[in-house]
Amino acid sequence: MSLRTAPPPAFDSLRPPEAEVIADCVHCGFCLPACPTYRLWANEADSPRGRIHLMDAALHGELALSPELAGHWDACLGCMACVPACPSGVRFDRLIERTRQQVERRLRRPLGQRLLRSALFAVLPHRRRVRAVAYALMVYRSAGVERQLRRPIVQRHLPESLRTVQRLVPPVTAASLRRVTRRHVAAMGRRRARVVLLEGCVQGAMFSEVNAATARVLAAHGCDVVVPVGQGCCGALELHAGRESAARERALALLALIERDNVDRFVVNSAGCGSAMKAYDDLLAESWGWTRRAARFTPLVRDVMELLAELQADTKPSLHPLPLRVAYHDACHLAHAQGIRLQPREVLRRIPELTLIDVPEGDVCCGSAGVYNLLQPLTAAELGRAKAEAIRGTGADVVATGNPGCVLQIRAWLSAAGAGMPVLHPVQLVDASLRGRHPLDVLEHRRRPSRRGDMP
Repeated sequence: MSLRTAPPPAFDSLRPPEAEVIADCVHCGFCLPACPTYRLWANEADSPRGRIHLMDAALHGELALSPELAGHWDACLGCMACVPACPSGVRFDRLIERTRQQVERRLRRPLGQRLLRSALFAVLPHRRRVRAVAYALMVYRSAGVERQLRRPIVQRHLPESLRTVQRLVPPVTAASLRRVTRRHVAAMGRRRARVVLLEGCVQGAMFSEVNAATARVLAAHGCDVVVPVGQGCCGALELHAGRESAARERALALLALIERDNVDRFVVNSAGCGSAMKAYDDLLAESWGWTRRAARFTPLVRDVMELLAELQADTKPSLHPLPLRVAYHDACHLAHAQGIRLQPREVLRRIPELTLIDVPEGDVCCGSAGVYNLLQPLTAAELGRAKAEAIRGTGADVVATGNPGCVLQIRAWLSAAGAGMPVLHPVQLVDASLRGRHPLDVLEHRRRPSRRGDMP
């Protein structure tokens, strides 16, 4: 007679998904049409309520942790579209993040997946490493290697994740990679606030012009802008991918650095970063000595467009016309996670001659979702194509969106569809209007070489 041992429990006692939050789900189904993966596959296990049901079964020992079970949670984009759609107020964001950190600690993934994840997180949270990779790609393109790798016979033999990297990485120049934002930008006119600007890792490495525009715009609205030296990653990429311990370490390091400044607000121009930083009080709740500090910090975090809407309530800076049709894409971690939908639109509509257009089915994720488009490239590609077609149908001149991952994803799939539509951060349009620059100067494919006076 053989004795069978029970499989180990799926979750351990270290921050598992909370039973009381799971119990809030009444399985009504209002989340189904909001979920991108359910819309694609109509599979109950790949819907929010289906994933919650699997969490409940795993929590109560009815399911063992396996690659098949984890696959349903891995397939979730973490776009949080289900959160505002839920009439019961289920905090799916808390549930999926706590579930993912259990999976990352307790499930041994196949070798290929482990290597890919290790490579991504060895580079992306480190600005200098991102710049080094960008330099290497610049050389690789200039040497003609990319043209050879894009030949159909070669493409058929490349891993999908590598083909995705080829699509996503934008053309860069040595000048753009060397560009840095000044460490202090003085308020213009009456000083209304003193703020810290968070540079970000990918944003700071590949979109330094967005940080520069952010500093200029804030200064024009009466803000003294401080950009602390030595900023690291905020932890958002790792937090949303289940690497909670690493995310906590990054959050502690960043918070220790930036809270030294006596400021009124901490300003972020990346939706994913802002979402993570507004949840530091939960992430650091069990870090000794940091609970109160994080609780004081989180209410002071603002997305740049959120803060501009507040400042423009009683400040009317002089704006020059921008005769553009702008398609605004709601970044998921701005609209769903932070509830910031109206403020960017309010700010952009104040620009004379700018016509703002909403993208059809704008609540559906573009497929970027942090590193999702690198870990789940086929699903992300399907969503990217659909988003590009929806944007093309608007007839817009420019796309505006408040997250660097969305910029890369939308730009890549617009390019694949043969549309040369530039994709910008909304703050770049405000910056162009304030400075009275011709609209073509803000379009990335026509940008003039940077002059010394261009940066703040």
